[in-house]
Amino acid sequence: MTLVLMHLLIDWTSLKPESLFGGQVLERTPAALSLIYLLGMFVLLGLLVSTFLRQVKHPYRFEAGIPSEIRRRLSLTLTNRGLHIWHAVFVILAAATFGFHVYWALVAEDTNEDFQSLAYKDLRQRRTTALTLRGWILDRSGELSKALAYYRVGNKGLLTRTYALDSELSHLFGSELGSPGLERTLFQRKSDPMPESWQALTKIRRYGEDSADVRLTIDRDLQEFVARQLKGKKGSIVVIHPQTGDVLAIYSSPSYSLLEIDSLGRWIELEGNQRDKPLLNRAMREYYVPGSTFKLFTMIAAFRAGKQNDRFTSLPGGYVPFRGSRSITDANRGCEPPYGCTSLDLAQAFEASSNQYFSQMAVALGRDRLKETAKLFGIAAYDTPAETGNMNLISDFWSATDDRVRKGLAVEQSAIVTGKGISAYDLALQGMGQGYAGQMTPFQMALITAAAGNLEGRLMKPRIEFDAKVEPFSQVLSAKQAADIRSIMARVTEGAGGTATSAFAAVRSAGIRTGGKTGTAEKLARAFDLRTGKPLTERKTRRNADGELEEYDAPMMYERTDSWYISIAPLEHPTLAIAVVVEGGGFGGRVAAPIAADIVLKARSLGLLGDRYPAARSAERRGRR
Repeated sequence: MTLVLMHLLIDWTSLKPESLFGGQVLERTPAALSLIYLLGMFVLLGLLVSTFLRQVKHPYRFEAGIPSEIRRRLSLTLTNRGLHIWHAVFVILAAATFGFHVYWALVAEDTNEDFQSLAYKDLRQRRTTALTLRGWILDRSGELSKALAYYRVGNKGLLTRTYALDSELSHLFGSELGSPGLERTLFQRKSDPMPESWQALTKIRRYGEDSADVRLTIDRDLQEFVARQLKGKKGSIVVIHPQTGDVLAIYSSPSYSLLEIDSLGRWIELEGNQRDKPLLNRAMREYYVPGSTFKLFTMIAAFRAGKQNDRFTSLPGGYVPFRGSRSITDANRGCEPPYGCTSLDLAQAFEASSNQYFSQMAVALGRDRLKETAKLFGIAAYDTPAETGNMNLISDFWSATDDRVRKGLAVEQSAIVTGKGISAYDLALQGMGQGYAGQMTPFQMALITAAAGNLEGRLMKPRIEFDAKVEPFSQVLSAKQAADIRSIMARVTEGAGGTATSAFAAVRSAGIRTGGKTGTAEKLARAFDLRTGKPLTERKTRRNADGELEEYDAPMMYERTDSWYISIAPLEHPTLAIAVVVEGGGFGGRVAAPIAADIVLKARSLGLLGDRYPAARSAERRGRR
């Protein structure tokens, strides 16, 4: 009755958009009605609670003075007792219902990953998204002509969201389905810690405050070029500026078109493609065995421990960590050229990519020093191999303007194992980038490379927003140590025995000095039928719970050889830290290294190598002059 009277007495014309705050927000009328309804519900709930408490404090007043044994038998008393119980049940159910809604409205959006991934089904969010034009997304130049996401007039004069690099940036931008990407995190309205209706009713929102243009650190031309390098291949490329943390380019292949995701059915179809995994962001959320590129991590740990001058001997039979263990040899089953089986220093071992040297170095460093260095890079160091199965998405190391952007860019945390339960042989394998070091993302390897390329020896927080702060994540090395490491890395591209000397011949001819490290890593991968794309299986035998032999279908696996290369350029003042991985590419010096060399040359033509290497003039500009 109270709500009916309120409805009759209120002048509803005063709540129209044109009457409220100048009509700036069209949702204010329904917001006001929602608040009135909510107020009525709270009044009703308050009355229920107050009458319940009154009944508890003064039960059955009309039966006062009647002996208790008689009162218990009165039908009226029994009826009131039952109503009293149902009264309590109703209050509890009402509170539980409101609590349920409070959780999903205020808490789940920030804490529940399943809720976040399914947020696209929220009709309210989809309505808000449809009614609010998003800002343009610009590349690092800030020029409108190089916009990455913008609007154009489509059929019947309707504005259509368009992407200059549709498939090249799909993993970074994300769609309205699945995990949130930059599109949803950059332009999602920020919710205040107050009811949504109250915010809509009282807040005077200025036009454009939710849809301002955003400038990224991505270079449009470099991103497009990087994507072409992986055409027809599976893998990933990450390019970071070591001095600022700017992500200049990041690409995962295979990719997908943002314009393809026009229905839930199409998204489910892409998600079901387990052979190619086009929705998987390989750069940030896929684990790889890093192979010899991880020797840079071991070298950094050696410098931090003051063991950069240690020498170790390579033997024809390989290095045996302890009596009875298997030996660790170099890639040719003996000792790497050009130095052969002899005593090596750190620079010689890095140039030749000696497995024996870095295995011995890891054992000499020990668990604690490897763990300490891992922490500086945001790498998890677990005590047991079993713990590595519980990996986490991490986002705190990003420099961003909003926590939602950090969460949208969350990276699968890389890991090593350093517990006392693992043997010296296990430590030795990790030192050369095998074994328990086999959970590295390409993004993580780019960060390790960036720390070596930083002039102050710092790991800068990666950033994707041009307006985000430039700030360090950790102090990994001293400036002198970082410079010494870069000189050692240069031997890989300039030394007579360097594993990337041939691949970087054109870069050297252009007068650009670089440093790097090749990697060739074997990994067990699942086999798929080339024609149907379905996973292959094979019959195997095992013992069941009763101890009896039984046959079962097991996934068919094969050994895949991935091609790796990490690079810094230019050597005297690095502005590029590059990580390249090509699945099934083979030797790193033949596949991944040439890709990195081409990226360096392209970056020079774009003016991304610093003042010493200005951007090349286009043929058109040269013709006009």
